[in-house]
Amino acid sequence: QVQLVESGGGLVQPGGSLRLSCAASGRTFSRNAMGWFRQAPGKERELVAIRSSRGITYHANSVKGRFTISRDNAKNTVYLQMNSLKPEDTAVYYCALGVNFSTWPPDEYDYWGQGTQVTVSS
Repeated sequence: QVQLVESGGGLVQPGGSLRLSCAASGRTFSRNAMGWFRQAPGKERELVAIRSSRGITYHANSVKGRFTISRDNAKNTVYLQMNSLKPEDTAVYYCALGVNFSTWPPDEYDYWGQGTQVTVSS
């Protein structure tokens, strides 16, 4: 019913910047939260940032001040601007969509993209 396609990952040096994008296609939901998780080797998947269809945002403490999530509801697209990148930001970044949630940030997500690799290294 829903497809999420990420783009914008790549290799960047420490201190550099990348901008990820995630475009959703298929059916739409009037209430939803769309954002980003990441998973580094040997670590659990963690929530990075998310934005609701009403404009509420959440950023993990580890990325506050460096990453900014934005969203274009008309285009069903969410972005993640990543600045001052650090080696510990290296991970596969997944776009996620949650619907019918009652907590913030949502505890459950219903749709996932296939992921885009972000590597921060000299």
